Amino acid sequence: MPRIPLASLPRMTDEQLLVTPLCQLPLRLEGTPLEARVARLYRELAGRGLVFRPHVWFSEEWFTPDGIPGFALPFYLAHPRLARLERSQMLEVEGGTQRECLRILRHEAGHAIDNAFGLHDRGEYRRLFGSFTSRYPDWYRPRPHSRDYVLHLPAWYAQAHPAEDFAETFAVWLTPGSRWRSRYRKWPALRKLEFVDATMRELAGATPRNTSRRKVREWYRIRMTLAELYRERRSHYAFEWPPDYDRDLLRTFTPERGRPPRPTAARFLERHRAELTREVADGTGAHRYAIDQLVVQMMKRSRELKLHLADDPDDARRRLLVTLTAQTLNGVYAGQRIAL
Repeated sequence: MPRIPLASLPRMTDEQLLVTPLCQLPLRLEGTPLEARVARLYRELAGRGLVFRPHVWFSEEWFTPDGIPGFALPFYLAHPRLARLERSQMLEVEGGTQRECLRILRHEAGHAIDNAFGLHDRGEYRRLFGSFTSRYPDWYRPRPHSRDYVLHLPAWYAQAHPAEDFAETFAVWLTPGSRWRSRYRKWPALRKLEFVDATMRELAGATPRNTSRRKVREWYRIRMTLAELYRERRSHYAFEWPPDYDRDLLRTFTPERGRPPRPTAARFLERHRAELTREVADGTGAHRYAIDQLVVQMMKRSRELKLHLADDPDDARRRLLVTLTAQTLNGVYAGQRIAL
């Protein structure tokens, strides 16, 4: 399939982009902010004496395939126009800022270096992190107060799987200025950081035993349209359990019942939808799209109950923030995939 000219990309509408197969996008790393961020990752590795450099390629999303000492970058980070489409479809751009992008790059580099040197075959790795070959979960039930794991990516992601635990620990170790020795001084997770530190000192200057440059699901091989891709991704974050929030809505809003007309609860929710979604996502680590869909359900139920705003809009907003946070965390603990 012929690719779209790079100069045409900024002028394309969302509708035009959505019917475009991924393989037709004019993606390139050279000359982009993403290239500079990958180069910074390489400098950080070099600064620790590591000669290993994970190779990268574009695909649908961030991922490191098992056994590959490299990782995929999401297509939407290749161009600002694609990042805008990503935000319009998914309400956030994972890795869209330099700080967030570097955090994810360090995490994926942890997976890649594990694959490059086969670190998960070591007995000490298995003792500290668990079995790399254990089944990867569709969801996980995090323990927010656990000190057995480092904190790096949102949603307590180190708790998802032993491989993620190692990658998160490596990312904390690699981050300049992380001061991990003092920050995790009284945490059991410190033993994992010390293992990573000792192992990376051992690997300084060493050539990886796995030097494969294989790439998986490269963007130019994917014929799925962006509309199909986003439909699949949104279904991943869809809520599958019926949350019970009638009591919370009735505490926050009030039935009309002859009172002077006030704004409807649905209209109030719509007005604050974006900021509530953002704040709950920032606080819980759940995906913004999943939280936004919960707000949409609450708007629908508010119309059915014919609810209106009570006297204090600020109080209503505070209550909604608490309700949304609680429902989101309930979703995480009930097995929803809203944080993966």
